[in-house]
Amino acid sequence: MRARYLVGGVTVLAAVAAAGLAAGLPTFTGGDEATASGPVRTATVTRQDLADTETKTGILGYGTEYTVAARASGTVTWLPAENALVDRGKPLYRVDDQPVVLLYGTMPAYRQLRSGSEGPDVKQLEQNLKALGYGGFTVDREYTGATADAVRRWQEDLGLPETGTVEPGRVVYAAGQVRVDARSAAVGDLVQPGTPLLTRTGVDRAVVVELEVADERLAETGAAVEVELPDGRRVPGKVGAVQTVITPGGNGAEPATSLEVTVTLAGKEAVRGFDQAAVDVGFTADTREGVLTVPVAALLALAEGGYGLELVEGGSTRITAVETGLFAAGRVEVSGDGLAEGAVVGMPS
Repeated sequence: MRARYLVGGVTVLAAVAAAGLAAGLPTFTGGDEATASGPVRTATVTRQDLADTETKTGILGYGTEYTVAARASGTVTWLPAENALVDRGKPLYRVDDQPVVLLYGTMPAYRQLRSGSEGPDVKQLEQNLKALGYGGFTVDREYTGATADAVRRWQEDLGLPETGTVEPGRVVYAAGQVRVDARSAAVGDLVQPGTPLLTRTGVDRAVVVELEVADERLAETGAAVEVELPDGRRVPGKVGAVQTVITPGGNGAEPATSLEVTVTLAGKEAVRGFDQAAVDVGFTADTREGVLTVPVAALLALAEGGYGLELVEGGSTRITAVETGLFAAGRVEVSGDGLAEGAVVGMPS
């Protein structure tokens, strides 16, 4: 399996629904006067709801997997079982019989914290100490002597040297309770900093979908989706986290960029019995209600720019410029002079 690197936030190329469309359309270079000869094929302007929808395959599991690696050298003396749930304040693993503890937060531990330290990571640590029952200090951005006293009490309960300082390799931060997905090491292994020990996930069922960058329009955080399970049942969900994934290319190939979309599920009971399974996820990027539409193939690329339609009126035709909106399901939203529901337009051959 190739390594993948997550780049927080989606800041790469946006998909444009109509990009490149004009290259495949006939070009009209005349004026907009009426002509006597009519088109061979025609279509009707309809008023309807239009939805830009796509179905993608995803994997039902527990969401994105994260690797937990050793932060110090030593011998692995304990690892949790696969599928075990680990709460705040509990050991995630032990090296040289000393625990590395799970705490809740979004900022990774990156430096030693001690009296005099200041910053958001100090506040994050103090929030966890308070939640675990160690008080006597003010939860803020300052690591004071009172904070150090609370840390010593916490270290005593963990069986650690009571130093009053917190080394970055002593804690692992996660957004909440974690599930151990798989173990990458075994008890007794000698490890170095960076050695993978286990992979963790969240505890809620979720679907992970990998999208091409061109489909970024589908990955709007909070957007509603529909998930079809292997037994045919459909459950609602919504787009949660969206991350850009860069996969290094092998054998001199260029790195590949994709989007990893995590879909959270509303009907958790519906997925009971499915551990990991391939599912279909229906995304809706955009909708228009009650708009005029024509087949995309009816559009003409005008020489002066933009698009037009060949309106068929009685025994003659005329070209009229139109504004385009949503493209979906082979049709396009249009508006312009003389356009109305039921109007007839030419279909260029």
